[in-house]
Amino acid sequence: MPNLKDIKVRITSVQKTRQITSAMKLVAAAKLKGATDRATAAQPYQRKLGAVLRNLGDKVGGEITNPLLQRHEQVRKVLLVLLTTDRGLCGGFNNNLLRRAQKWVDERQLEGVEVSLRLFGRKGRDFCRVRGMAVADTQLEYAKTPKMDLVRPLSDHMVAGFTAGDYDEVWIGFNVFVNAATQRPEFHQVLPLSVHSDDAGDAGADAGMTDYLFEPSPQALLESLLPLYLRTLILQAFLETEAGEHGARMLAMDNATRNATDLIGRLTLEYNRARQAAITTEITEIVSGAEAL
Repeated sequence: MPNLKDIKVRITSVQKTRQITSAMKLVAAAKLKGATDRATAAQPYQRKLGAVLRNLGDKVGGEITNPLLQRHEQVRKVLLVLLTTDRGLCGGFNNNLLRRAQKWVDERQLEGVEVSLRLFGRKGRDFCRVRGMAVADTQLEYAKTPKMDLVRPLSDHMVAGFTAGDYDEVWIGFNVFVNAATQRPEFHQVLPLSVHSDDAGDAGADAGMTDYLFEPSPQALLESLLPLYLRTLILQAFLETEAGEHGARMLAMDNATRNATDLIGRLTLEYNRARQAAITTEITEIVSGAEAL
């Protein structure tokens, strides 16, 4: 028969855990609203800037010579930037991305490409350390740092490495925020940039663009706008990661709270049954003793 005291202690422990998970869910929900607003607000700016750049690129045509647009004939070295979190308790948010990243790195290495990893977040560092993956640089505890203070040095590092020939391509891996329950791991190539309407999707997005006269020249504008566009791509990745983390944590804590409630119900039922069995046993012993007298 289960020990009543042990069951009672376990019920109390689970109740305290439920209080913690419930509080964490509320905190994540409160943070999610602001993070979602920031990620959503940045998207129109990025899309419009991309449309302007494509319009400029079509105007300039094949005369563009900006180093950020220069594609290398052979890709031998690649920089992959991974955005993970410092804290856990957010379901498969980090693991889904990191498993995809490991597969991506393995595939590129089989092609003879040398991949350099730059990590943001403790979870990414721990994952790579356990698996013996070489990491060029890691930045921890970055969540409270203003986003542009992260974006500027990272963008400068990407540009410096790409233009110097240290990297033939630069990619960034992060979780795209779909909604609070869905975050999709994706890998986007950020260098070299592309400013031509090469597909129907781009052409449709630019269909409403007005034909402008540019001053200064389109080439000069491209040289000024390309670094800005690169920063918007990186900034959007950080904003999507932040929103996705809070959404994943809110969902994970909600599931944990529900599981704790179910477990408390089962333990309470077990406790009542054990208590009833103990009372029945005591009554039986008393009646048997009385009959013996």
